Amino acid sequence: MSAETEALSEQIKQSVALLRRHLDWDAAKTRLAELNHLAEDPELWNNPDAAQKMMRERTMLANQIEGVEALETEVQDTLDLVELAEMENDEAVIQDGLTTLRALAAQAQQRETESLLSGEADGNDCYLEVNSGAGGTEAQDWAEMLLRMYTRWAEQHGYKVTLMESSAGEQAGLKSATILVSGPNAYGWLKTEAGVHRLVRISPFDAAARRQTSFASIYISPVVDDSIEIEVLDSDLRVDTFRASGAGGQHVNKTDSAIRITHIPTGIVVACQTDRSQHRNRATAMEMLRARLYEAELQKREAEASAAEAAKTDIGWGHQIRSYVLAPYQLVKDLRTNIEKGNPDAVLDGDLDEFMAASLAQRVSATRSEASATAQ
Repeated sequence: MSAETEALSEQIKQSVALLRRHLDWDAAKTRLAELNHLAEDPELWNNPDAAQKMMRERTMLANQIEGVEALETEVQDTLDLVELAEMENDEAVIQDGLTTLRALAAQAQQRETESLLSGEADGNDCYLEVNSGAGGTEAQDWAEMLLRMYTRWAEQHGYKVTLMESSAGEQAGLKSATILVSGPNAYGWLKTEAGVHRLVRISPFDAAARRQTSFASIYISPVVDDSIEIEVLDSDLRVDTFRASGAGGQHVNKTDSAIRITHIPTGIVVACQTDRSQHRNRATAMEMLRARLYEAELQKREAEASAAEAAKTDIGWGHQIRSYVLAPYQLVKDLRTNIEKGNPDAVLDGDLDEFMAASLAQRVSATRSEASATAQ
């Protein structure tokens, strides 16, 4: 067997071993068997919320276990094929086998990264909030570009995106907006994107075509399910109503159906204008507030505070997590992991996986290192 074949085989085996360890393989298979048995109970759907939660756990666990088993099978089949081809000196089959092994190694690496999504709320849906920084139209246009970037990323990964609230800029773009991203591990993937994002480009709004720097911030919070208790006192809230913005139909624009809730002790502000009913908008806004308060509590517990704190700092110089340079050269660079991409158009069209994976791995590594230091 060639040196490259052996190296790829060893790399995949190490990834699979880590996957089994992260999953706690025997316990995971036992739990899946329990969930499969529960799924056959005809009374399961008497409690729809509990049933949906259980089925989501079952689907996620089954996908993880079946994915590892399928990976192991395909790797072994490919190694057997390559070994046979080497015995027969069939170079074409050998090269096909190596191509397959390289793809499997990349797949194993991706699954290994996904296995790091084991945080308390990583499997939850999440709210993504974008706010423009100082700079007027330039920053507001940048905020809209970021919202589109994350919407495209979510759609490419099969997530559902729901616009919860938006505030249009004076001339173009957005002052702020919030979307709900629904799907497996939505919060786990997106949580590393919280922080300030910096854009450098030739301004399309400047007649002199000068280069401008703009900032916008991203804030991520997990959707809180009913099993997590978050106490919110009515005395701590200020509730304002206003007219929903945008096209939206006759009723939406002619009544104060939109809701803005301020949590006075923390200063957290949430808003919702998705429904024609003020009561339903208030209920949704309260869910968003609970999510923000829960995220604040998660941040307190995390060993690595820097990524979380980035989302709370001023939206300007010195606080950005990523720079997007469109002129005089083209480069997107993550300032935490030093990952770079020379194709900003692809990144702004949703090509974010490499940035997310590197930041997630760094975040988990930092948390484990600090935990080990504390234990000592």
